[in-house]
Amino acid sequence: MNPEFLIFGQLTREYLLPPTGSPRLDVAGGNLLYAAAGLRVWESSIGLVGRVGADYPREWLNECIGRGFDTTGIKVLPRNVDVRDFLSYSESFEVSRINPVTQFARREMTFPKSLMGYQPIEDRKLDDGTQLLVTDIPEKFMPARAALLCPMGLVSQTQLIAGMKLGDVHTFVLEPASTVMKPTSRRELPALLNGVTALLTSQEELQNLFWGETHDLWKMAQGVSMYGCEYVVVKCGPRGQLLYDVHSKRKWEIPAYPARIADPVGAGDAFNGGFLSGYCKNYDALEGVLHGNVSASLKLEGSGAYYPLDVMPGLAEARLSALRNMVREVQ
Repeated sequence: MNPEFLIFGQLTREYLLPPTGSPRLDVAGGNLLYAAAGLRVWESSIGLVGRVGADYPREWLNECIGRGFDTTGIKVLPRNVDVRDFLSYSESFEVSRINPVTQFARREMTFPKSLMGYQPIEDRKLDDGTQLLVTDIPEKFMPARAALLCPMGLVSQTQLIAGMKLGDVHTFVLEPASTVMKPTSRRELPALLNGVTALLTSQEELQNLFWGETHDLWKMAQGVSMYGCEYVVVKCGPRGQLLYDVHSKRKWEIPAYPARIADPVGAGDAFNGGFLSGYCKNYDALEGVLHGNVSASLKLEGSGAYYPLDVMPGLAEARLSALRNMVREVQ
């Protein structure tokens, strides 16, 4: 069976110090997994595209398969690749990816030897071999109907979209990397966003893109929409999301489902996966935001990329129904 939905992103070995409770050391993570689980809440036919080194645990890839994902597009390089990712959350949910030695010492925890020599992902060499290429897309993935591109380099996203347009994919949803959302990158965004269905971004990253110009998020959404996408979704954390329809100029505010926050890691990626499903049901972006909102709420309540898949049956549908009554259109 060829997958209907494709997700492109990163797999990591995650080291997490949550706001409270025990650390999670060397576990499967990365935006690819979190987004995939957010989509898997609603859909079953999903293909993953990513790259890992020879040292990436095979049992983690086997679990992907066991969860129902098609891993044909995950390329295992013939050498070791450092895909460690360290995250530390304060009690107020502020995140840090630096100084793991200090973070462990502050909590009076033993520093794990497997984290020795750690460098934040953004400080590593760009030519480490994990950048996705058009040739990474398996032939059997080309008949897919929709694709989500997780945050990665602008060149990679642009080339992957061009490659998929040679097949049957007609819905492209993406979130640019934070390094792209800067005023100096504005001239490059039209090449990326022309023909893209929906741009998903965080409030902070959109503000960075328009730094010094305006404080109005709606004006920012309208400004970035001129680069060629059909919808702009702004993720505002606990406030929920804003949705801007480029063609009709309609605007909506969707509050975050009132979830119990235990572990925020990957919630934004889970939202992206849920959005892709909701949008593709009837090509309705508001439905996309609602589905993404629910996927994110499930992820917030527990640790691990697959947590949303192990919740009580029917919970996602119940939350979706409740959330529909909370939407407000902005005039």
